[in-house]
Amino acid sequence: MRHELEITMNQINLPSHVNILEVGPRDGLQNEKQPVPAAVKVELVQRLQEAGFTQIEVTSFVSPKWVPQMADNAQVMAGIQRKPGVRYSVLTPNMQGLEAALASQPDEIVVFGAASEAFSQKNINCSISESMERFRPVVAAALAQGVAVRGAISCALGCPYEGEIAPERVALVARLMREMGVQHIGVADTIGVGTPRKVRLALEAALRHYPLDAVSGHFHDTYGQALANTLAALELGLSSFDTSVAGLGGCPYAKGATGNVATEDVVFMLHGMGIDTGIDLERLLDASAFISGYLQRVPNSRAATALLNRRNAT
Repeated sequence: MRHELEITMNQINLPSHVNILEVGPRDGLQNEKQPVPAAVKVELVQRLQEAGFTQIEVTSFVSPKWVPQMADNAQVMAGIQRKPGVRYSVLTPNMQGLEAALASQPDEIVVFGAASEAFSQKNINCSISESMERFRPVVAAALAQGVAVRGAISCALGCPYEGEIAPERVALVARLMREMGVQHIGVADTIGVGTPRKVRLALEAALRHYPLDAVSGHFHDTYGQALANTLAALELGLSSFDTSVAGLGGCPYAKGATGNVATEDVVFMLHGMGIDTGIDLERLLDASAFISGYLQRVPNSRAATALLNRRNAT
């Protein structure tokens, strides 16, 4: 029976290596109410790159009126001791943000668009297609400067206003992003309502317009589905995921709910499946303990809690 199970698992054709984009410094910290000093953010980035991360989303160049936590964006970018082979990303919503971002010399910028018409209208007062047109000059300008461009499709598996999202909407945003030159896209379960079947349908929609190695999964754990959804994506052959150290990041549309899937949980699962990540789990735990200690709370990660408890008991 065990031999048959091993054969079945092998036939799934899981990737042998997974790339993890660590989004904790940006997506994880942006909703924190207490100010996090630039020096703490820089230290977090340093610890993450020493743990082996080669892709880190550092900050966002948005109006401090809307996201005050990211007002120190230029200071954080200037404070990082850059490590060869690490890609440092920043989020840029418009041309003004891009111009400020380029001065900090990012390796990659991130643009985002919703797969929900209701979300797009309520948040930025325009349709999906109109929002994509706003990004077109941003993408063109970044590419002209030799800066890579990644896109994020938010609310790809559910919307706080609209409910269910048809896979065709995900395909629409993927097509529009592909046409304007976005090189890689993330399919994001912004409010964490996705389940494995929905994840497969959304990813298959995105894969109509992007190759497998240019699509990543970004899953929130609001309803405890993020690891199951990660496994569903792995079974499709996906090998890139966004995660957040210590499970940093809340879900603004589900009061009191958890947000981003914890990096420690994903890495623990992948390593247990024999999938390489290039991440040193012990150093990742150090980074998790560092930022959790500053925020004066335990990591929002089952794996980190168990492993840190075991470490402290020895």
